[in-house]
Amino acid sequence: MQASCGCHHHGPEAVKEQARQVLWLFLGTAFMINAYIADWLFPDNPMAGETSAVLGALILALPIFWTAIKDLIRGQMNMNELVALAVLAAIAQGDYRTAGLVAFFMLLALLIETKSAQGAHAAIENLVKLTPATARRILKDGGEEDIPASRLSVGDLIRVRPGDAIPADGIVRRGETTLNEAMITGESLPRDKGPGEDVFAGTQNLTGVLEVEVTRIGEETAIGKVRELILAAEQTKLPITRIIDRYMRYYTPVVLMLAALVWFVTDDWNRVIALLVLSCPCALILATPTAMVAALSAAARHGILIKNVGDLETAANLQAVIFDKTGTLTTGRLGVARLAPAAGIEPTELLYIAASAERYSKHPVAAAVRELAERTGLDTTEPAAVNETPGQGVRAEVDGNTVWCGRASWLNANGIHDAALDRDQAADAEALSTLFVAAGDRYLGWIGLQDQVRPEAASVIRNLLALRVKRIAMVTGDRKRVAHEVAGKIQCPEVEAECLPGGKVDFVKQVKSEGYHVAFVGDGVNDAPALAASDIGIAMGAAGNDIAIHSATVALMSNDLTRVPFLIDLSRKARMVVYQNLGVGLVFILGGISLAGLNYINPVLAAIMHNAGTIIVVFNSARMIRNRAEAE
Repeated sequence: MQASCGCHHHGPEAVKEQARQVLWLFLGTAFMINAYIADWLFPDNPMAGETSAVLGALILALPIFWTAIKDLIRGQMNMNELVALAVLAAIAQGDYRTAGLVAFFMLLALLIETKSAQGAHAAIENLVKLTPATARRILKDGGEEDIPASRLSVGDLIRVRPGDAIPADGIVRRGETTLNEAMITGESLPRDKGPGEDVFAGTQNLTGVLEVEVTRIGEETAIGKVRELILAAEQTKLPITRIIDRYMRYYTPVVLMLAALVWFVTDDWNRVIALLVLSCPCALILATPTAMVAALSAAARHGILIKNVGDLETAANLQAVIFDKTGTLTTGRLGVARLAPAAGIEPTELLYIAASAERYSKHPVAAAVRELAERTGLDTTEPAAVNETPGQGVRAEVDGNTVWCGRASWLNANGIHDAALDRDQAADAEALSTLFVAAGDRYLGWIGLQDQVRPEAASVIRNLLALRVKRIAMVTGDRKRVAHEVAGKIQCPEVEAECLPGGKVDFVKQVKSEGYHVAFVGDGVNDAPALAASDIGIAMGAAGNDIAIHSATVALMSNDLTRVPFLIDLSRKARMVVYQNLGVGLVFILGGISLAGLNYINPVLAAIMHNAGTIIVVFNSARMIRNRAEAE
């Protein structure tokens, strides 16, 4: 037996099914209402009302009978057979009004369930609808043509104007703008984009005009993968759902035996009909899938892709979270941490000379120095005779002086000998990346740089502790001094430094062997072995990154660490909602069967109670969709 109410179709077929249900419900209800009106208008002619009741009951019962017959032909047994037997029993007694009312409420329940299933999937399908139907392709002569987005090819150049949605994934080749990427990454704040940066289909262009080279189209885009992974996750099942499926095959025979026993003892068909109606396990069957679909939708809205719905249950049980450092707890970009000028040199002078000399270097150290100069409003000058030695440093003419920026050993090799230089190199090489600066033969000082800690990292650690995560650790291949400095800034309780990729895997396995359910958070590329070794592998920054999406069990579309505690909290709420739904389903079934057997409930009231249980479960699950990340 399949554990379903036979109503969970998606796409165009779901719309047709819903239309048929509405039509039968409308026609049957009209005849049933007419039966009561005829009894009032023609009290001396009972056949008028009875004929209308017969027609109404048959019209309302026909979809139920048809579904039950199809189930039996397929060798399946579920709630449809119980409903069909209840309606058939009422018709056999000649009680057409009861049969019609029972069928009415059961069809209404099916309509609500179908609509709810469509509503959950509408949120997913809306992701795809965000992608525009047309695109402006730039022609070789500089003009443009409007074409269907489906005709775009990789390598095409398209123009995106303010207010437009981007039709395909691509790389910005010209122009600067601000994009709303909330539907892809879950980040509520718009992001600035310029040449060389990735953009994703479905995101909204807010300000400037862009020329974008197409890199992915159709289902290969980030938004296409989001939809694909969500729909695939919905096809998976929680262990508790598999248990229900296993035992539901015995459910219908047991209910039929109970119904036969009630009829044998009481000889009361009304009790039997009420029992059959209340025993329909709609609320019980919908308890888990409705909650899981709602949780998956809430996660997707915040840029969290979950491949298997079972991972939601695993996330609820997490007791340990292990973070990679570089690119995860830190941004992976160098920033200036210290300016250490030599005696007689001002910090601004040191920064001015270094930023001017490094003006055209593409090295990350140079970029960090220039960024600080720009942020402080320091005007730099045009360097001359620039010569960059890979791995060593840059030599340039700045204001008529030969400037050297690079390693201390390189400065020494080029005739810069200073006791302060040797002293500075020995004191700070352990903690920072250092850029030593000299002008002519004079040593000017050094600039210390380090990877920047993500601003939300400390609050994420606090939130995980508040969620009763017992063990939080950071693993890194960096030196111990650097690792402990970062851990101190974010108050991370445990640090493992100087770990090679294999060492990270060993640490994950060690924590698991101590009885913890472990999540590993990394970038999805370098940390793939550790992601695979953990109970939950969470890859950050997965938008546009196929390796990150496929190497982890959970993919965060953005680099926002707040999604980690949000995921754990959401999974725990989803588990609680499942338990609540199962409780509601069991109360309505067991309580209803008992009350029906004792003749406290008639068939019509039984149908109303069945509907009430189903509606409570559906709306209780729908609450999950409104879950919001704390950061928002």
